Amino acid sequence: MFETLGSLTASPWIYAVVALSVVLDVFLPVLPSGVLVITAAAAAAAAGAAAPVPVPAQVPDILALLVIATTASVLGDMAAFRLARRGGARLDRAIARSRRLTRAHERLGTALARGGGALVVIARFAPAGRSVVSLGAGRTQREVKEFLPWSVLAGMAWAGYSVALGYFGTQWLGTQWLGTAVSLIALFAAGALAAYLVRRPSAAAAPAPAA
Repeated sequence: MFETLGSLTASPWIYAVVALSVVLDVFLPVLPSGVLVITAAAAAAAAGAAAPVPVPAQVPDILALLVIATTASVLGDMAAFRLARRGGARLDRAIARSRRLTRAHERLGTALARGGGALVVIARFAPAGRSVVSLGAGRTQREVKEFLPWSVLAGMAWAGYSVALGYFGTQWLGTQWLGTAVSLIALFAAGALAAYLVRRPSAAAAPAPAA
């Protein structure tokens, strides 16, 4: 897998692949958008450290990677948000068929009420959290002006964190494969922490009706 990604990062198509993956993983959370961003950033760091002669055509540009990943993240969020706002009964039936998704959206209602926009940023790091938040915000008919600024902030935070992990991890560790591996572990750790934080408001809200 890493050999395939390595050859991809040496191609200008890496930007299009990253953008497409980040946009679509709001609908298909199994897509490795975070892996792509980290690997591309690690490749840029390794090339810069190893080659005294610049090779801009062969490695991703860090700033371009950051802008593309952030923009694609926001576009994907807004696509899911718009779809949910217009989905109506069809989307409700699709959600109702999944017990896990139904519970997630129930938790989201409480979490949005308590955590507000900060939840959008935290959930961006959680597995499938971006999907649940974007679809849930649209389903509950949130205003665009309420959701969009937080989506932008979430995209910037996620893209910045992923790019920084791949780039600085490789610079500090001195080896691309090791920097990529350690960065992915850090990304998954952040996802686990984010998933815990997203679930926590619903646990705090549970005793309230009995009081």
